[in-house]
Parts: sequence; C-alpha cells; structure tokens
Amino acid sequence: MNVYLAIKTLHIVSSAVLVGTGFGTAFYLFCANRTRSVPGIALVSRLVVRADCWFTSPAVVIQPVSGLWLAHAAGWTWQTPWIIAAVCLYLLAGACWLPVVWLQLRMAMIASGANQAGMPALPQQYWRYARYWEWLGYPAFAAMLIVYGLMVFKPSL
Repeated sequence: MNVYLAIKTLHIVSSAVLVGTGFGTAFYLFCANRTRSVPGIALVSRLVVRADCWFTSPAVVIQPVSGLWLAHAAGWTWQTPWIIAAVCLYLLAGACWLPVVWLQLRMAMIASGANQAGMPALPQQYWRYARYWEWLGYPAFAAMLIVYGLMVFKPSL
C-alpha cells in the first residue's frame, strides 16, 4: 500500500467532512432559526453540536497534520506561498470556528431550556448569539473555499 496515497485519501475525505459537515449543519440551523420554532431549533441545535463534536472536530485536527505531511512528502517547502496562504486562511477559519463552537453550545442550551420550559419564543440572548454565529460563518466558509482552490491549483503567488 502506498502511504502517500493513503494519507492523501484521508486528507481529501477529512476536508470533505470538515467543509461538508460545517456547511450542512450551518444550513440546517440557519433554516431552523428562520422557523422560530422552539422545539425545532432545540433539536437542530443539539444535533449541530453533536455533528461538530463527532465529525468536524476530528477533521479539524486531521487536516493540518495530513496536509503538511503531504506537502513535505511531495517536496513542497512549508514556505511555499500557496501553502502559507492556505495555512493562514485555515487559521482564519479556525479563529472564526472556535467562537462558533462556544456560541452553538450556548444556543443549544438556551433552546433546550426554552423548549423544556414550554416557552413560546426564544429569548433575545439566543438571537444575539445566532447573529454572531452567522456573521462568523461567512468568513470561515469563504476562507475554506479559497483553501480548496489553493490546494487544487497550487498557484505561484
């Protein structure tokens, strides 16, 4: 078995899991929030937190480890401009994602509490957190899309 191709496969699959799970869960929570249904939001927010824990978090670790190993094994120096740009954008996405994780946990707890209490609407704190959550998502996803482009095209910057 070719170790390079095995690591490359792991890298590609984990990148799809990272961006796919992130985008998918964000889409569902975004849509659930638009319904204003407390039970629906409580359910979806709980599942978003689980998906981040089970899928996104491991992929967040696998990506830089496998990516830097692949670059080294392929003969790219870590000072190559497209690699530096990809790492910086990955760090930007991570800087957005870390507060998003905290916000999602808080949002899930607020929604669960409101649902258990039979509240007809979520408190303003939930919506404030949801707004921050959404705003942080846009630059994170844009950064990751650019990272995909950098890795596919490997431009000379």
